[in-house]
This record gives sequence, C-alpha cells and structure tokens, in this order.
Amino acid sequence: MTTIKTAFIGLGVMGAPMAGYLQTKGYPTTVYNRSAEKAENWVKHYGGSMALTPKAAVQEADMVFMCVGNDNDVRSVVYGAEGIIAGMKEGALLVDHTTTSATLALELAGACDAIGARFIDAPVSGGQVGAEKGALTIMCGGFEADFNEAKPVMMSYAKAVSLLGEHGQGQRCKMVNQICIAGILQGLSEAILLAEESGLDVAQVVETLKHGAAGSWQMENRAKTMAKGEFNFGFALDWMRKDLAICLNEASRHGLTLPLTQATDERYAKLQEKGMGRMDTSSLIEALRLEQKI
Repeated sequence: MTTIKTAFIGLGVMGAPMAGYLQTKGYPTTVYNRSAEKAENWVKHYGGSMALTPKAAVQEADMVFMCVGNDNDVRSVVYGAEGIIAGMKEGALLVDHTTTSATLALELAGACDAIGARFIDAPVSGGQVGAEKGALTIMCGGFEADFNEAKPVMMSYAKAVSLLGEHGQGQRCKMVNQICIAGILQGLSEAILLAEESGLDVAQVVETLKHGAAGSWQMENRAKTMAKGEFNFGFALDWMRKDLAICLNEASRHGLTLPLTQATDERYAKLQEKGMGRMDTSSLIEALRLEQKI
C-alpha cells in the first residue's frame, strides 16, 4: 500500500473497474455510489471501504476520482452539504473522468481553487472493455504539477495518459475523439451496406482491409457484428448523443459547423425515437438501413 489515499465517486460500468484497479494496485480507496448496494458489492469484491455520501467518501482522500453521467450528475455529487467540495481537505486533488462540457471543467477548477484544492479534467476513451482491462486512454486538462502527481495513479487503469493543456482542454480533446468515432462509424456503416448489396462477404472484407489504410479499431471490432445486427457492446448511443451535443455546442462557440457530426447525431436521434437508445454506437448502420429500407 502507498501513503496516497484515494476516493472514487461513481461505480458504473466504467467507474467500478477503475476504482478496483486503484485498490488492487495499492491505493487505499473509499467509494461512493448513489446505489449503496453497488458500493457494498464493490467492497466485497475488491476490499477498500464505502461511504454513504460523497462528502464522507472524500474526507481523508489525497486524490478524488469521479466518473458519473453528465454535467448535472457531476454537479449533484460535487456541490451541496454532502458533496465532494464540502468534504475535500485542503490540497487534495479532484480528477473528473466524466465526459462533460469544457465549461463545467472550468467551473470545477474554480470551485476547487476556492477551497484550496486542485482539479484536473480527465475524460477517458476505451469504453467498458478498456476500463475492465485497465487499458484506458486519458486526456487531461490542468496544471502540469498536478498532472505529474496524478499520472502514476491514473496509470493503474490506463495505457496512455496525456496533458493537453489548461483546464478544459482534456474535455475538448475528448470532443475531438467522439467526432472521429462518429465519422468512422458513418463511413463504416455505408461501406458495409455497399459490401452486402454487392454480394461481398463482410468478414472476408474485414480480414482483407483491416491491415491497410482503411483499417481501424471500429472495423476490426465492430464491422462483423454490425453486419449481423448485434449491438450490445457497451457504450450506448444515448451517451453518444450526450457527447455529440457537447461537441456541437463547442463548435458553435467557435463559429464552426460540423456537417458529418450533425448528420450522425440526427441519425442516432431517429434510433432513439424507435426505442433503441441502449444499443451501442455501432447501431448507426440501422439508421441507414431504415433510410434505404434495406
């Protein structure tokens, strides 16, 4: 065990394994989750301890990590009489792994500074599988000294951790990540439809193309399942729509239009309307099938 005590707020499909890595890598960890049962089960599995409020969870922590749903979820655990801010000790470091707006990152940096604490925005990429394997990519915004202190701890569940600049830049990098994913899935969906209609075997196409210039993680891991209509692989399109809204709002602030991102978001919206919001993001192909009645 190290002398660094940690707390982890939010034990969803991402947060639970991330917090588990902290505990098993030697960082004494106290967890909090809105559903106490999840926290109890986490302690049974990993050890560590749990608290019934965010304030209680973070009081002894040198570093506090959180991974919840959206901007409002973050605010619900950060503020208030039983929130993180009310419990953090002076000098402690708050690391937010939630994908949020850059505006919220700046807000949280200010809130931490006001109590003598520190903050890093640190959204992650890699999904549930990456969290479970301890192989996430983490994009950070904040002060270099704080980043250097937190990086070795975050490496407990990451394969790459980078500092992109000041507060908010980690979140902006995550926006770029989501736009790239949306574009790849759009192109991959169209390519699969053409392959199918042309009489090509999708699995054979993937094996042929994956090592060339067209290859991508999405092609290698999702093309075959997309062709089979299997869409139960983690990151739900409901959450992707939340992220794309953040991307489009940030673009608007800079006077930019993102036509492909906008079109992809509209297709996801159509799938939501049909009750498909819990399907993973590769279900985008279903929107194109509906448009072309395939």
